Amino acid sequence: MTLANAVAVALFSGVVIYALLGGADFGSGFYDLTAGNAMRGGQIRTLIDHSIGPVWEANHVWLIYVLVMWWTAFPGSFAAASTTLFIPLVLALAGIVLRGASFAFRKYSATLKQARLFGAIFAGSSLITPFFLGTIAGAIASGRVPADGYGDRIGSWLNPTSVVGGVLAVGTSVFLAGVFLTADAARAGDGELAERLRRRTLQVGTVTGVVVFAGLYPIYRDANVLARRLIGPASPLLLIAALGGLSAMAMLYHRRFSGARIPAAAAVASVVLGWGVAQYPWLLVNEVTIADAAGARATLAGLIVVVVLAVVIVAPALGYLLWLTQTEKWTRG
Repeated sequence: MTLANAVAVALFSGVVIYALLGGADFGSGFYDLTAGNAMRGGQIRTLIDHSIGPVWEANHVWLIYVLVMWWTAFPGSFAAASTTLFIPLVLALAGIVLRGASFAFRKYSATLKQARLFGAIFAGSSLITPFFLGTIAGAIASGRVPADGYGDRIGSWLNPTSVVGGVLAVGTSVFLAGVFLTADAARAGDGELAERLRRRTLQVGTVTGVVVFAGLYPIYRDANVLARRLIGPASPLLLIAALGGLSAMAMLYHRRFSGARIPAAAAVASVVLGWGVAQYPWLLVNEVTIADAAGARATLAGLIVVVVLAVVIVAPALGYLLWLTQTEKWTRG
């Protein structure tokens, strides 16, 4: 493996982790939005606050990691993508800011009206952020980001592949969040709430599964290079995604909530990895390869050292935080 490929693997590993941790975080907004009125929805919203409260800020570490790795290791391609895709990038970042602010403000609202307003902003921004991040991925994967960075500011991310990517990002996030929230409710001993979330997550999982495979058709018509590799080298990962999704759904159906988290995460990770394998060796499809986009060798070597240090120093702390949130027993006060 070349040094440039090693850095690309480290970079894409951050994308996968953010899709899992950030995705489960963002997806909770759907359940907040559809929870119902203040009385009926109070249980779900309390569960969401408890579940994502300790980790919602930590999850964005992976987005920062991805962006810093990208502009440091492959600066030309980062400049091209951020110029062409300026609009969805700004909208995604605006969603992150609005989501964080409204999540905090809702807890300290003086009136129910204020709480509803901030709750609506939190839920809405939780869904638009993964959508726009998905459109960015679709724009890059469909070859709509030119190397010089002066691509179509609108058509680059409003096209069949990008829309499929955005819908898929939202669907996988909502499904993953539902699996984790259902397990949290069951662990808290709230069987009624776990059952409500179980039914809704099964519905979301069914729709998302259809989108994953039905989306191959518009991608085939719109992004032929990506499509050929999705049904070629990346096909084993799509099979793993299908098996993981079906396993998670079966476990939910049989109320094995804790065990469902592993195949659900495997399914989402396999979908993201499938995109990466299908796009290889391009960094910007049909424009720039990983090797061509790589920066100075000394820079790449330094980044590998930083990644190793981060794995040794940061990863254990984040892992311990996630373990605490998934093992702690709690009751609503």
